[in-house]
Amino acid sequence: MKKFIGLTAFIFLLLLTNGEATAQNRQLQSSQQFRLGERMIRIAEPGMLTDSVNVWGDVGSAGRYLVPKGTTLPLLLTYSFGPRTLGGETQLDWSKMRIEVNVNKELENGEMTYEQFKYRFEEPFPEGMYDYTLSNNETVTVRVKRKPSFRDYVGVVAPVISAIATSIIIVDRLAN
Repeated sequence: MKKFIGLTAFIFLLLLTNGEATAQNRQLQSSQQFRLGERMIRIAEPGMLTDSVNVWGDVGSAGRYLVPKGTTLPLLLTYSFGPRTLGGETQLDWSKMRIEVNVNKELENGEMTYEQFKYRFEEPFPEGMYDYTLSNNETVTVRVKRKPSFRDYVGVVAPVISAIATSIIIVDRLAN
């Protein structure tokens, strides 16, 4: 009877530890993006040398990223799901969009370094952006811009005209 209980306990422990390892392996294989805390995202596999980089602005997933050493700027933008569209507009002409990517880093002596890359979607990356290798504690800000269209101007002017016309109608009706 004691042998049976001991053998049952051994098999139970073996299954339990194997199940945990299998679940962890499935998690590692299914996704390379792990959540460590609120907006802290691990891209690097556990045990790799990493840099910690902030991503702010008009990207799909802003936050603090733990990326493998030697990660380039375009790769980081890919990890953060790239530039976002403006205001949820669905039919945008991406060729008119401009992207500004700024990289800031504080040096050991307290000074700030600053790199700025500007480009349009139909243009190749600006010189130095494709090969820019990120280092620890850099902050990358992304800004999507476009020139205002006729629709934007109408969206600003129409409510003002409508308010003025409504006021005139109300004053006219009160006068009669």
